[in-house]
Amino acid sequence: MRRPGPDSLVAGLDVGGTKVAVRVETVSGTRVLDERLPADGWEAEPAEHAAGWLADRLARVLPAALRCDAVGVGAQGCNTRAIGGSVERALAQRGLRARVVNDAALLVPAAGLETGFGVVAGTGAIAVGTTSHGDPCSAGGWGWVLGDDAGATGLVREATRTVLAAADAGLPLDPLGRALLAAFAVDDAEHLARAVNDDPRVERWAPHARAVFAAADAGSMLAVGVVDHAADHLVGLVASLAARGCVGSAVVAGGSVVRGQPRLATALATRLAALDEPRTLVVLDDEPVAGAVELARRLVLTPRP
Repeated sequence: MRRPGPDSLVAGLDVGGTKVAVRVETVSGTRVLDERLPADGWEAEPAEHAAGWLADRLARVLPAALRCDAVGVGAQGCNTRAIGGSVERALAQRGLRARVVNDAALLVPAAGLETGFGVVAGTGAIAVGTTSHGDPCSAGGWGWVLGDDAGATGLVREATRTVLAAADAGLPLDPLGRALLAAFAVDDAEHLARAVNDDPRVERWAPHARAVFAAADAGSMLAVGVVDHAADHLVGLVASLAARGCVGSAVVAGGSVVRGQPRLATALATRLAALDEPRTLVVLDDEPVAGAVELARRLVLTPRP
Protein backbone atom coordinates (compact mmCIF):
# COMPACT_ATOMS: atom_id res chain seq x y z
CA MET A 1 0.00 0.00 0.00
CA ARG A 2 1.33 3.42 -0.97
CA ARG A 3 2.32 5.58 1.99
CA PRO A 4 0.95 9.13 1.63
CA GLY A 5 3.61 11.83 1.49
CA PRO A 6 3.59 15.64 1.59
CA ASP A 7 2.66 15.77 -2.11
CA SER A 8 -0.24 13.36 -1.73
CA LEU A 9 -3.59 14.93 -2.61
CA VAL A 10 -6.59 15.47 -0.36
CA ALA A 11 -9.96 16.82 -1.48
CA GLY A 12 -12.73 18.70 0.24
CA LEU A 13 -16.34 19.15 -0.86
CA ASP A 14 -18.78 21.60 0.72
CA VAL A 15 -22.29 20.81 -0.51
CA GLY A 16 -24.84 23.55 0.13
CA GLY A 17 -28.32 24.23 -1.11
CA THR A 18 -27.32 25.74 -4.44
CA LYS A 19 -23.64 24.96 -5.04
CA VAL A 20 -20.84 22.58 -4.18
CA ALA A 21 -17.36 23.91 -3.54
CA VAL A 22 -14.54 21.51 -4.42
CA ARG A 23 -10.97 22.16 -3.25
CA VAL A 24 -7.93 19.93 -3.70
CA GLU A 25 -4.62 20.45 -1.93
CA THR A 26 -1.47 18.52 -1.21
CA VAL A 27 -1.08 17.20 2.32
CA SER A 28 1.55 19.89 2.84
CA GLY A 29 -0.99 22.61 1.95
CA THR A 30 -0.33 23.56 -1.66
CA ARG A 31 -3.56 24.47 -3.46
CA VAL A 32 -4.16 22.40 -6.62
CA LEU A 33 -7.66 23.50 -7.59
CA ASP A 34 -10.65 25.40 -6.24
CA GLU A 35 -13.91 25.02 -8.18
CA ARG A 36 -17.63 25.66 -7.84
CA LEU A 37 -20.36 23.49 -9.36
CA PRO A 38 -24.17 23.50 -9.12
CA ALA A 39 -25.57 21.33 -6.35
CA ASP A 40 -28.49 20.12 -8.47
CA GLY A 41 -29.67 16.65 -7.53
CA TRP A 42 -27.92 16.39 -4.16
CA GLU A 43 -29.60 14.15 -1.59
CA ALA A 44 -27.87 12.70 1.46
CA GLU A 45 -29.97 9.54 1.30
CA PRO A 46 -29.81 6.87 0.07
CA ALA A 47 -26.08 6.63 0.71
CA GLU A 48 -25.29 4.95 -2.61
CA HIS A 49 -26.83 7.86 -4.52
CA ALA A 50 -24.96 10.38 -2.36
CA ALA A 51 -21.64 8.62 -2.85
CA GLY A 52 -22.11 8.47 -6.61
CA TRP A 53 -23.06 12.13 -6.74
CA LEU A 54 -19.99 13.17 -4.73
CA ALA A 55 -17.61 10.98 -6.72
CA ASP A 56 -19.01 12.40 -9.95
CA ARG A 57 -18.47 16.01 -8.84
CA LEU A 58 -14.90 15.25 -7.82
CA ALA A 59 -14.25 13.53 -11.14
CA ARG A 60 -15.59 16.56 -13.03
CA VAL A 61 -12.86 18.83 -11.73
CA LEU A 62 -9.97 16.47 -10.97
CA PRO A 63 -7.72 15.57 -13.92
CA ALA A 64 -7.78 11.84 -14.67
CA ALA A 65 -4.07 11.52 -13.92
CA LEU A 66 -4.51 12.69 -10.33
CA ARG A 67 -5.74 10.61 -7.40
CA CYS A 68 -6.84 11.75 -3.95
CA ASP A 69 -5.81 9.78 -0.87
CA ALA A 70 -8.75 11.04 1.17
CA VAL A 71 -11.88 13.15 0.83
CA GLY A 72 -13.59 15.36 3.39
CA VAL A 73 -17.25 16.18 2.83
CA GLY A 74 -19.55 18.66 4.53
CA ALA A 75 -23.06 18.37 3.13
CA GLN A 76 -26.61 19.41 3.83
CA GLY A 77 -28.64 16.49 5.14
CA CYS A 78 -25.72 14.67 6.77
CA ASN A 79 -27.00 15.68 10.16
CA THR A 80 -26.26 12.49 12.10
CA ARG A 81 -23.29 10.20 12.47
CA ALA A 82 -25.41 7.37 11.06
CA ILE A 83 -26.08 9.22 7.80
CA GLY A 84 -22.49 10.41 7.46
CA GLY A 85 -21.14 6.94 8.21
CA SER A 86 -23.37 5.37 5.57
CA VAL A 87 -22.05 7.77 2.94
CA GLU A 88 -18.47 7.12 4.08
CA ARG A 89 -18.94 3.38 3.62
CA ALA A 90 -20.51 3.89 0.20
CA LEU A 91 -17.57 6.08 -0.84
CA ALA A 92 -15.14 3.44 0.47
CA GLN A 93 -16.73 0.96 -1.91
CA ARG A 94 -15.71 3.36 -4.68
CA GLY A 95 -12.14 3.46 -3.43
CA LEU A 96 -12.43 6.80 -1.62
CA ARG A 97 -11.45 7.09 2.04
CA ALA A 98 -13.76 9.77 3.39
CA ARG A 99 -15.04 11.70 6.38
CA VAL A 100 -18.60 12.98 5.97
CA VAL A 101 -20.27 15.56 8.23
CA ASN A 102 -22.91 18.27 8.05
CA ASP A 103 -21.77 21.32 6.10
CA ALA A 104 -21.98 23.51 9.22
CA ALA A 105 -19.52 21.16 10.93
CA LEU A 106 -16.79 22.33 8.54
CA LEU A 107 -16.31 25.63 10.34
CA VAL A 108 -14.35 24.38 13.34
CA PRO A 109 -11.76 22.40 11.33
CA ALA A 110 -11.62 25.24 8.79
CA ALA A 111 -10.36 27.43 11.65
CA GLY A 112 -7.72 24.83 12.50
CA LEU A 113 -9.44 23.78 15.73
CA GLU A 114 -10.16 20.32 17.08
CA THR A 115 -13.15 21.33 19.21
CA GLY A 116 -15.57 24.21 19.28
CA PHE A 117 -18.97 25.33 18.12
CA GLY A 118 -19.75 26.15 14.52
CA VAL A 119 -22.36 28.81 13.81
CA VAL A 120 -23.68 29.59 10.36
CA ALA A 121 -25.62 32.79 9.68
CA GLY A 122 -26.16 32.96 5.95
CA THR A 123 -29.43 32.40 4.17
CA GLY A 124 -30.44 30.37 7.22
CA ALA A 125 -28.95 29.84 10.67
CA ILE A 126 -27.70 26.75 12.49
CA ALA A 127 -25.21 25.83 15.19
CA VAL A 128 -23.30 22.57 15.50
CA GLY A 129 -21.02 21.04 18.08
CA THR A 130 -19.46 17.79 19.24
CA THR A 131 -19.66 16.15 22.64
CA SER A 132 -16.61 14.97 24.56
CA HIS A 133 -17.44 11.49 23.22
CA GLY A 134 -17.30 12.70 19.63
CA ASP A 135 -21.04 12.68 19.01
CA PRO A 136 -22.25 15.48 16.68
CA CYS A 137 -25.15 17.71 17.71
CA SER A 138 -26.98 20.53 15.97
CA ALA A 139 -29.45 23.22 16.98
CA GLY A 140 -31.58 25.41 14.78
CA GLY A 141 -31.52 25.18 11.03
CA TRP A 142 -35.24 24.42 10.90
CA GLY A 143 -35.89 26.76 8.00
CA TRP A 144 -37.00 30.37 7.78
CA VAL A 145 -40.71 29.61 8.23
CA LEU A 146 -40.10 28.08 11.65
CA GLY A 147 -36.88 29.75 12.80
CA ASP A 148 -33.47 30.71 11.41
CA ASP A 149 -33.91 34.14 13.03
CA ALA A 150 -30.28 35.11 12.37
CA GLY A 151 -30.29 34.07 8.72
CA ALA A 152 -30.91 36.58 5.97
CA THR A 153 -34.45 35.37 5.35
CA GLY A 154 -35.33 35.26 9.05
CA LEU A 155 -33.93 38.76 9.58
CA VAL A 156 -36.21 40.13 6.87
CA ARG A 157 -39.17 38.27 8.35
CA GLU A 158 -38.50 39.66 11.84
CA ALA A 159 -37.83 43.16 10.51
CA THR A 160 -41.11 43.15 8.60
CA ARG A 161 -43.02 41.98 11.66
CA THR A 162 -41.37 44.75 13.69
CA VAL A 163 -42.31 47.44 11.16
CA LEU A 164 -45.90 46.19 10.97
CA ALA A 165 -46.19 46.12 14.76
CA ALA A 166 -44.99 49.72 14.85
CA ALA A 167 -47.61 50.64 12.24
CA ASP A 168 -50.30 48.93 14.35
CA ALA A 169 -49.19 51.09 17.29
CA GLY A 170 -49.63 54.22 15.18
CA LEU A 171 -45.92 55.05 15.13
CA PRO A 172 -44.38 56.90 12.17
CA LEU A 173 -42.02 55.12 9.83
CA ASP A 174 -38.46 55.03 11.09
CA PRO A 175 -35.38 54.21 8.96
CA LEU A 176 -36.15 50.48 9.12
CA GLY A 177 -39.65 50.99 7.78
CA ARG A 178 -38.43 53.25 5.01
CA ALA A 179 -35.65 50.82 4.12
CA LEU A 180 -38.05 47.91 3.78
CA LEU A 181 -40.55 49.93 1.73
CA ALA A 182 -37.75 50.85 -0.64
CA ALA A 183 -36.41 47.30 -0.75
CA PHE A 184 -39.78 45.84 -1.69
CA ALA A 185 -40.71 48.86 -3.87
CA VAL A 186 -43.96 49.65 -2.03
CA ASP A 187 -45.45 52.82 -0.53
CA ASP A 188 -46.84 51.85 2.87
CA ALA A 189 -47.07 49.16 5.53
CA GLU A 190 -50.18 47.58 4.03
CA HIS A 191 -48.47 47.08 0.69
CA LEU A 192 -45.31 45.88 2.45
CA ALA A 193 -47.28 43.10 4.14
CA ARG A 194 -48.86 42.20 0.83
CA ALA A 195 -45.53 42.13 -1.02
CA VAL A 196 -43.87 39.95 1.61
CA ASN A 197 -46.80 37.54 1.95
CA ASP A 198 -47.52 37.22 -1.76
CA ASP A 199 -44.01 36.06 -2.64
CA PRO A 200 -42.57 34.23 0.38
CA ARG A 201 -39.57 32.75 -1.36
CA VAL A 202 -36.10 32.71 0.15
CA GLU A 203 -34.61 34.30 -2.97
CA ARG A 204 -37.20 37.09 -2.73
CA TRP A 205 -36.64 37.89 0.96
CA ALA A 206 -32.98 37.11 1.70
CA PRO A 207 -31.35 39.81 -0.47
CA HIS A 208 -33.12 42.51 1.56
CA ALA A 209 -31.33 41.60 4.81
CA ARG A 210 -28.74 44.25 4.01
CA ALA A 211 -31.51 46.86 4.31
CA VAL A 212 -31.97 45.87 7.96
CA PHE A 213 -28.32 46.53 8.74
CA ALA A 214 -28.32 49.76 6.75
CA ALA A 215 -31.28 50.95 8.81
CA ALA A 216 -29.49 50.06 12.04
CA ASP A 217 -26.46 52.04 10.88
CA ALA A 218 -28.82 54.93 10.10
CA GLY A 219 -30.00 55.01 13.71
CA SER A 220 -33.14 52.84 13.67
CA MET A 221 -33.61 51.39 17.12
CA LEU A 222 -36.13 48.98 15.64
CA ALA A 223 -33.44 47.63 13.30
CA VAL A 224 -30.92 47.47 16.15
CA GLY A 225 -33.45 45.40 18.07
CA VAL A 226 -33.82 42.98 15.14
CA VAL A 227 -30.04 42.53 14.92
CA ASP A 228 -29.76 42.07 18.69
CA HIS A 229 -32.52 39.46 18.53
CA ALA A 230 -30.54 37.63 15.84
CA ALA A 231 -27.44 37.63 18.03
CA ASP A 232 -29.48 36.36 20.99
CA HIS A 233 -30.83 33.60 18.77
CA LEU A 234 -27.33 32.42 17.85
CA VAL A 235 -26.14 32.53 21.46
CA GLY A 236 -29.20 30.51 22.45
CA LEU A 237 -28.30 27.84 19.90
CA VAL A 238 -24.76 27.62 21.31
CA ALA A 239 -26.10 27.46 24.86
CA SER A 240 -28.45 24.63 23.97
CA LEU A 241 -25.57 22.65 22.49
CA ALA A 242 -23.42 23.25 25.57
CA ALA A 243 -26.27 22.02 27.75
CA ARG A 244 -26.30 18.83 25.69
CA GLY A 245 -22.62 18.21 26.40
CA CYS A 246 -20.91 19.83 23.44
CA VAL A 247 -17.43 21.15 24.23
CA GLY A 248 -15.09 23.92 23.14
CA SER A 249 -14.11 27.42 24.16
CA ALA A 250 -14.41 28.95 20.68
CA VAL A 251 -17.38 29.68 18.45
CA VAL A 252 -16.44 29.74 14.77
CA ALA A 253 -18.88 31.76 12.69
CA GLY A 254 -19.40 31.58 8.96
CA GLY A 255 -22.03 32.45 6.41
CA SER A 256 -22.65 35.51 4.30
CA VAL A 257 -24.53 37.51 6.95
CA VAL A 258 -22.15 37.17 9.89
CA ARG A 259 -19.11 37.53 7.65
CA GLY A 260 -20.49 40.52 5.77
CA GLN A 261 -22.17 42.41 8.60
CA PRO A 262 -19.80 43.45 11.43
CA ARG A 263 -22.72 44.68 13.53
CA LEU A 264 -24.02 41.12 13.93
CA ALA A 265 -20.55 39.71 14.56
CA THR A 266 -19.88 42.34 17.24
CA ALA A 267 -23.22 41.72 18.94
CA LEU A 268 -22.55 37.99 18.93
CA ALA A 269 -19.01 38.36 20.27
CA THR A 270 -20.20 40.62 23.10
CA ARG A 271 -22.84 38.14 24.19
CA LEU A 272 -20.54 35.14 24.03
CA ALA A 273 -17.96 36.93 26.17
CA ALA A 274 -20.63 37.69 28.80
CA LEU A 275 -21.74 34.07 29.29
CA ASP A 276 -21.13 32.33 32.61
CA GLU A 277 -18.67 30.21 30.62
CA PRO A 278 -17.27 32.84 28.23
CA ARG A 279 -16.51 31.81 24.67
CA THR A 280 -14.42 33.51 22.03
CA LEU A 281 -15.86 34.32 18.61
CA VAL A 282 -13.76 33.50 15.56
CA VAL A 283 -15.19 34.79 12.27
CA LEU A 284 -13.92 32.44 9.60
CA ASP A 285 -11.70 34.23 7.07
CA ASP A 286 -11.69 31.35 4.58
CA GLU A 287 -14.41 29.39 2.83
CA PRO A 288 -15.92 26.46 4.79
CA VAL A 289 -14.58 24.04 2.19
CA ALA A 290 -11.21 24.56 3.91
CA GLY A 291 -12.64 22.51 6.77
CA ALA A 292 -13.48 19.65 4.42
CA VAL A 293 -9.88 19.64 3.17
CA GLU A 294 -8.64 19.63 6.76
CA LEU A 295 -10.83 16.61 7.60
CA ALA A 296 -9.34 14.77 4.63
CA ARG A 297 -5.82 15.79 5.68
CA ARG A 298 -6.41 14.43 9.18
CA LEU A 299 -7.54 11.13 7.68
CA VAL A 300 -4.29 10.85 5.72
CA LEU A 301 -2.13 11.78 8.71
CA THR A 302 -3.92 9.38 11.06
CA PRO A 303 -2.64 5.81 10.79
CA ARG A 304 -5.24 3.29 9.72
CA PRO A 305 -6.41 1.01 12.54
